[in-house]
Amino acid sequence: MNRKMNCILKLSSVVLIAMVSSFSFAGANIVMNKIDAEGKITPIGNVSLVTSPWGVLITPDLKNLPAGMHGFHFHEKPDCGNTTANGVVTVAGAAGGHWDPEKTGKHHGPFGHGHLGDLPGLYVAADGTATTPVLAPRIKNLSRVHRLALMVHVGDDNFNDHPVKLGGGGARIACGVVD
Repeated sequence: MNRKMNCILKLSSVVLIAMVSSFSFAGANIVMNKIDAEGKITPIGNVSLVTSPWGVLITPDLKNLPAGMHGFHFHEKPDCGNTTANGVVTVAGAAGGHWDPEKTGKHHGPFGHGHLGDLPGLYVAADGTATTPVLAPRIKNLSRVHRLALMVHVGDDNFNDHPVKLGGGGARIACGVVD
């Protein structure tokens, strides 16, 4: 290889390293647990968060979940405990509702102008693992999600309040706190 080509390759490597490192200014790791109505907590893996120029990249490494699509959201409080009202247990109810710091009261998905906590759906493979990353394009800084809960719901989310309120994701099955 000639000297000029060698210099170009070295310079290209330096530029590539600088670009990749710029995508990782900040990161967080969330320990996720399955939670049931009796309060039993079962570790199911981790979710990593990394800032990028396009939003926060959320990469799950989860196991032992039901196969299919699941609602995936940031919730407003850093607490995955169950709550009880009128004798009815809400799994991870202490996390509150979907994170909506602008108080829009709307459920329009990760690209709409509603809850900022609305994320793309979490895909769980037939073997119960979830490893497909999703992007939260409207969240540009990890400090925004510090001290929130990350929630996995039983069902899919259509990002609409019809036919079922809050997209039809239903009950909460897994939760972790962004520290």
